[in-house]
Amino acid sequence: MPASWIHLCIDMQSMFAEDTPWHVPWMASVTPAVLEVAGRYPEKTVLTRFVPPTAPAGATGMWKDYYRKWESLTLGKMDHRLVEVVPDLARFVPPARTFDKMTYSPWVDGRLHRILQAEGISTLAITGGETDVCVLAAVLGAIDLGYAVKLLSDAVCSGADETHDATLRLLGERFSVQVQVLTTEEFLRGC
Repeated sequence: MPASWIHLCIDMQSMFAEDTPWHVPWMASVTPAVLEVAGRYPEKTVLTRFVPPTAPAGATGMWKDYYRKWESLTLGKMDHRLVEVVPDLARFVPPARTFDKMTYSPWVDGRLHRILQAEGISTLAITGGETDVCVLAAVLGAIDLGYAVKLLSDAVCSGADETHDATLRLLGERFSVQVQVLTTEEFLRGC
């Protein structure tokens, strides 16, 4: 594994771990694998946080409709503690870092890419949730930006088994030049 890699952990937040309308039951089962990577390499870990607007009116375009549907999960209505990274991962901050985003993809406004480029990062080990939403957006954006992606199959989760499996298959087969789908153990062996 080249020295120029980071662990990009997508949205392992209380709003998805706890009993909310966005609860992802699988999150608990992948947390040990995510913790294994973050615990060994906290200085190389970036934890994204999906941060909703205060109210639907604060969103843009179709995100307004999205937050009208999920208004109970806007910052004006929800317990702000739910936006935080789950406590088991938060204990690694610092040296691990958090990165806030307001869309599925962490790449939209260019900040994360600029940070990683300034640090000479060329490879991303991606974990987190949901495989078929925010993880997918992070992987596709990383491909477009030229990063090599290591997707840790046992450290990503979704609320939907069928699309989780289909996403792993899609990324591993159709994007095999840019994405390597492997287990956490396989990844850590190569570090």
